[in-house]
Order: sequence, then C-alpha cells, then structure tokens
Amino acid sequence: MPEGELIYAVGDIHGRSDLLAELLLKIEADAAMRLAAKKRLIFLGDYVDRGPDSRGVVEILLHGLPSDFSAHFLKGNHEALLLGFLADASRLDQWRYNGGEETMASYGVDVGWLKEVRAAPEAWREAFASALPATHLHFLQGLDLLIPADDYLFVHAGVRPGVPLEAQSETDLIWIRDEFLGSTKSFGKVVVHGHTPALEPVMRPNRIGIDTGAVFSGRLTALRLQDGERSFLET
Repeated sequence: MPEGELIYAVGDIHGRSDLLAELLLKIEADAAMRLAAKKRLIFLGDYVDRGPDSRGVVEILLHGLPSDFSAHFLKGNHEALLLGFLADASRLDQWRYNGGEETMASYGVDVGWLKEVRAAPEAWREAFASALPATHLHFLQGLDLLIPADDYLFVHAGVRPGVPLEAQSETDLIWIRDEFLGSTKSFGKVVVHGHTPALEPVMRPNRIGIDTGAVFSGRLTALRLQDGERSFLET
C-alpha cells in the first residue's frame, strides 16, 4: 500500500447491522493506535438479504461511519438481485429465494400479508418501492464494481482469469466462483473479495477472501492493510 495509507476492507454483511456496528467500533479503536495520513474503508458488497436488518445496515453505511475515514462501496450480487427486481417484477421469486423477504420486511413491507393473499409480483414491487427511501435507492444504484489500490484490487466475487481487469464483466465481478477460486495464476494485483463464505479468511498468493458467513456464523471480518502488513479484525 502507499506509505501512510491504512485500509480496512469489510466482508459480506447480509443484514447484520449488529455485527457491522460492533466491527466498526473495533476498526475505530484499532485505527486510533496507528499512524496514518489517509484512512479508508472499503465494503465488498452484499449488504442486504438473509439477515434481519438490511435497512439498518444501509443506514449505517450512509450515516454511521467514522468521520475521519473515506468510504468506498462495492456492488454485490444481492444488491444486483434487489435492483433487478425493482426493474422487473418477474424476478421476485429469484430474489425471495436468496433472502429478499427479509430485506423487504426490514423496510416495513408486510411480507406475511402479501404471501397470504398470494399477491402478484407487481404488488410486491409496488410495496417495496414505496417503502424504500430515495436515499437508499440512490446509494444502491451508485455502487462501484471494482476498486484498485496499488498492488490490490477490491471486488465482490472475483475476476475471470485471462481477462484484462479493464475488460471484466459485471456478471463475473459480482457472481464468479469456481473459475476464479481455482486459479493459481496472477491477476496482476492481489484480489480482495467476498461472496464465497469460509470458516476463516482465505489467503492465497493471488487473492484474499474475507467472507466468513457473518449472517450464519456471527463472524464479520475486516482485512487491515498498512505498510506491507496484512491482518484481520472480526466480531
């Protein structure tokens, strides 16, 4: 990393606002003990779905981050599922299957009633669109797909081997698994990613995975990078 720069990259949150708040306190305390001219937070996506408080997570990301950090936000496949449903109500079942009901409920949508009356997909979309604050929608629509930082590249899922970084597709950046995870080739930068949960952070010569399945395990992980040092903080 550039001299004097301190980065914390945060893995998949999935509606666990409680874990996010806890981890941010640990990050603040840790950063206070370190000399850094520039402090950055990078969030790797999948803020919504499955967990109980997606709305609370987005509120923290918008209004509850430490003021002395710059913040950068990546798009995950679950944000893509949410936005895809808003654009096309026929995608309702795909989003519900992947945890969309929990997200809608966190915004006050009466999911139980919609299921009871067997509401049409358009009714689900209207209910959610009405409940979603404009600031949250703007946030979700403005997420980045990749963030380079010297020898590192931050993405949600990974990159396709053999494809230049500038030519990577959005689908691969937010969805790829096997081809990326199984590759031993250099990607030109060390790729820091989430998307694929593991019991512990995964460190390989070409990638670092920090999705520790927070929604199920209670372990939300952050990678700390400073002056050639790599280490982890977690709940």
